[in-house]
Amino acid sequence: MSARVCLIFNPHSGRNRRRPGFAAALRDYLRAQVPDGVLRTTEGPGHATELARAAVSDGAAVVVAVGGDGTMNEVAQGVLHTPAALGLVPCGSGNGLALHLGIPLAPFAALALAADPHARIATVDTGVADGHPFCNAMGLGLDAEVSARFNRLTRRGLPAYVRVAWQTWRETRPERVTVAAAGREFTVDARLVTVANSDQYGNQARIAPGAKVDDGRLDLVAVRGAGFLRTLALVPHLFLGTLERDSLVVRAGAEAFVIVRAAPGPIHTDGETHAAGCRIAVAVRPRSLRIAVPAGCRALAPAPAAAPLGFALAFP
Repeated sequence: MSARVCLIFNPHSGRNRRRPGFAAALRDYLRAQVPDGVLRTTEGPGHATELARAAVSDGAAVVVAVGGDGTMNEVAQGVLHTPAALGLVPCGSGNGLALHLGIPLAPFAALALAADPHARIATVDTGVADGHPFCNAMGLGLDAEVSARFNRLTRRGLPAYVRVAWQTWRETRPERVTVAAAGREFTVDARLVTVANSDQYGNQARIAPGAKVDDGRLDLVAVRGAGFLRTLALVPHLFLGTLERDSLVVRAGAEAFVIVRAAPGPIHTDGETHAAGCRIAVAVRPRSLRIAVPAGCRALAPAPAAAPLGFALAFP
């Protein structure tokens, strides 16, 4: 008999490393509450995708990522374009998509939602950047470099992220990028460029206020280079959801972007870094992922969206 619910547990993700008895507690929960559930443990990079694909092939209705954004990304890759739904038990440092969708951060509340056979299943967009799928956001410049350094830390969390971001800001400079979409383009000297599916970076930092995961487009946010105090003034906007009011910020929405920069460098997709060239193609994959969300989730777009896709805001 195949399992209806498959939990894919990353023992090295975020808080999971600090909870040695968590896997056993998950198994106990499954035995008591989800008898048609099974837990699988990852053994290294890419293994979560293999496990997810195997679970879908075996007939699982819900495949649950128990880990951080990287685990979510890998599990989602195994569930994309299938009848199975993704469930999230967020255990990472940022948990951007979970926060956007209102998924509980308490692990067993999140598991109860994911395993509920009557849970609301939303069909949402994902993206692909330079061939790498993402669910929440991709980026280059400062945030890609911060992701690369942050992922090397043994202890993470918001304070560690802030320290790494400050050090990286001091050691890097803006880069000139040209962004093209929908037959138009602009050039900006940017500290970072993010292409977001949801509104969240994570930790309630709203990089793209108002973004929706099911509107058939992605939201690009570029932050111009400036001095330290001027850049620091962006932080309250980031947490208040008012980032685009600042003149340092350029924002556009489209189905696809081509970003060209002067030199190769890292990009990140859902916080995982990859080497990339000067030209980076980013595109939405509309309605490509089914995901369990709370019944009262307010983060989804009204249907149908009547406005034509294209750039959401004027060019600088």
